[in-house]
Amino acid sequence: MTVVVTAIFHPVEGAKDRLIAAMQRGIEAVHDEAGCELYAIHDAEDGTVTMIEKWTTAADLEAHSVGNAVAVLNADIDGLLSRPVQVTLMTPIAIGGSAGAL
Repeated sequence: MTVVVTAIFHPVEGAKDRLIAAMQRGIEAVHDEAGCELYAIHDAEDGTVTMIEKWTTAADLEAHSVGNAVAVLNADIDGLLSRPVQVTLMTPIAIGGSAGAL
């Protein structure tokens, strides 16, 4: 079953542009991972950076979470966050659109 993830990154004061630039290398690597349907960051109006992910299966997401790309991303953003990343896992509900829509 499809899994959708949001990950909210809280940059330290004045570091949002550096955070976004630091995330690029890890994001590019994830696009080649099995089951990655969407992996993109968004500039939120509250000053955070939100990653929206969509994975074909929970197993694909699990493999991603322990993979090299996540290690690269974590290393590249070290020192640029004011608090831990807030991650939420979701399963699409087929009301108002097709199942798995995003």
